[in-house]
Amino acid sequence: MTDAQRRRAEAAARSQGAGNLLERRFDTLSSGEQRRLLLARALVHEPHTLLLDEPATGLDLKAAFGLMERLRALAAAGTTLIIVTHHVDQIPPEVERVVLLKAGRVFADGPKDEVLTGETLSELFEVGVQFVERDGHFQVLPG
Repeated sequence: MTDAQRRRAEAAARSQGAGNLLERRFDTLSSGEQRRLLLARALVHEPHTLLLDEPATGLDLKAAFGLMERLRALAAAGTTLIIVTHHVDQIPPEVERVVLLKAGRVFADGPKDEVLTGETLSELFEVGVQFVERDGHFQVLPG
């Protein structure tokens, strides 16, 4: 690794609040700490787009909220986020378009506020739900 590569890696880790983790073995880190380092590893390359598959799975609330804030900051800075998730509460407010898949096919595609509705999600998941929105954040409740 060159000095320039090392500096970029350290800067990316610091940007994700993980600079203090660089000297530790990955397998000794918590899930949240590991996730911060994995995100930093992706950011070293200054990508225009990030593809994240269930990014908050296994995280406690503090780590999940921290991850969402980091993703929101990336989106606000112009990074395109493609997030694969079953959990609407993990969709940052900055996400504008939603594609819902069912049985390997596009079930719905369009602006978030048109696609994410209780009716659509009830049909998608085949269970009655209530869809709640507050300040751009979403929650699904039984019903």
